[in-house]
Formats: sequence, structure tokens, C-alpha cells
Amino acid sequence: MTLRAADFGRVAVLYGGASAEREVSLNSGAGVLAALRRQGVQAEGLDVTGAEALRRLSGGGFDRVFVALHGRGGEDGTMQGALEGLGLPYTGSGVLGSALGMDKYRTKLVWQGAGLPTPASRLVLHEDRLADAAGLGFPLIVKPAHEGSSIGIRRVNDGAQLAAAWRAARALDAAVLVEKWIQGREYTVAILGPRALPVIEVETSHELFDYAAKYQDNSTLYRCPCGLGETQEAAVRALALEAFAAIDGGGWGRVDLLLDAEARPWLIEVNTIPGMTDHSLLPMAAREAGLDYDQLVWAILAATLEDRWSA
Repeated sequence: MTLRAADFGRVAVLYGGASAEREVSLNSGAGVLAALRRQGVQAEGLDVTGAEALRRLSGGGFDRVFVALHGRGGEDGTMQGALEGLGLPYTGSGVLGSALGMDKYRTKLVWQGAGLPTPASRLVLHEDRLADAAGLGFPLIVKPAHEGSSIGIRRVNDGAQLAAAWRAARALDAAVLVEKWIQGREYTVAILGPRALPVIEVETSHELFDYAAKYQDNSTLYRCPCGLGETQEAAVRALALEAFAAIDGGGWGRVDLLLDAEARPWLIEVNTIPGMTDHSLLPMAAREAGLDYDQLVWAILAATLEDRWSA
């Protein structure tokens, strides 16, 4: 059956929020809202800055929700739980998948339990445990365990740098992940429904693919097609789907990974609400798969009409 705009009813687009990724979310939400309206969907944007947004959702006559929130409070299961309490179908992963995806350390524990490749790491809650993390061997990556968009991430090469990077990350998050550095090429795999979209290779002049490289540096290169052979790309896409399913991801998302010098894959993290800005990677992969931005937004929203919301 062909879907019509009227089939979606009244749609709330949630964006903004109070996380460190607020600016990215505002841009994502604006793009999604414009795309829905261009296609005749009755959509309204809500900047989620407090309880007022939930009050508007509960009494506003909305039929479903497109969640374009990034980071804590929007991507971590909190908003998803509230929407389920309100009985509103929403885009993307459920409470469990969202909570796991936002927690880099627990995502890695799930992957390790499933036998999937991911770099060795330590969760460091207190500075006096840094010696244990240093035992992984330098260089290392230090990152807040519950931030997205590569906020607060640093590469370190010795104990002094490790301590300084831990303190900086600790200022953003009570939980800090220290991970073994993998030298290799960086790739990302966007997921839409049951399929993995074409793989994108990321190349940056920065030491690593940090916030500035993602959103501020126009010299960062994105290759799609990614240059991998057909068999290897198929294997990477299959691994990304398996990694996403392992954390109970659903609807849409993105899995980031590295290929080392021996072409072995290493899973780094998962994003359950990827960016939808003009710098974002999921729209780029969708274009390679034959979907323009408006079609991508429509497809993401269409999942809220599937069987899991009909009970």
C-alpha cells in the first residue's frame, strides 16, 4: 500500500535539548522538519528544553514523533521511555537499544559477549585507576562514555597526557572510557531498517575524527563508494548489522569502525540517532543508495507505522 502524508497524522519533530550536542540537533531537526513539510506532512517542531515539551506532547494531539535529539536526554532511552508512557510511536531504537547505544562501555561489553571485534578498553571512574588503563599500552584514546559527536575525545601517548585527558573527559562525564588505539582507516555504516547502506570512508587531517573534523572542517573527506572491494564491503556491512542488532538497535542508526593494516575490522561505537545535517553521513550513504534527503526522512518516519506500534 502506498503511504500518503495524511497517514502519518500530526507529527512532532523533537530537536535541540540540553546536551552537548544541542547545536547539531537543532540543525538536524530543522532539516527533518523542512523535509516533512515539503512532502505535505503535518509536522511541528518542538525544542526540548524541559518538561514543557512533554506537556505539549501529551496534550497536543500528536500521532507520532520523529526524534532528532542527539546526546543525553534524547538519545539515551530517557525520551524514548517518556514517549512510550505517552503511547506515542517514535522513530528509531527503543529504550534498551537507545540506552545501550549511548553508553560506549556497555556497548562494548555487549559486543564482546557476542564475540564481535572491538578494541580493548577500561572504564575509569577514578583517577587512581589510570595505571590499570595505561597497561593497555600507548597510544590510547580517552573519551567520555556517554557523549556523542566525538565530544571530549583525545589521543594520548604517555601517562601525563592520559591524566590530563582523563580530567578533561571527567569534566563532561562521570564515566570515562580509555581504549586501545587502533591504527587504521576509518569507516562508517549507516543502517536503515533491515539493511546496511553503502559504506563511507572518512579521512581527516586531524589526529582523529573529532567534533571539529566532523562539523567545522570542510577539508574532511568522505568517500562513498568507499573503495573497498565488493566482498570486503559486504562483510563490513554485515558486521555493522550484527553489531547494531546486538545492542537492540532499530529503525535507523550508524555504526563506526576501523580496518587495521591487516584489514581486520574493529567496532568503535554505534549511533542510534545519527546526525541529519549538511555534514552528516547517513544522508550521504542514502544518496548513494538512491534515496534523497526527503525520501530518507519519509522512510525513517514510515517505520512508526509498522507492526510493533499497532498493539
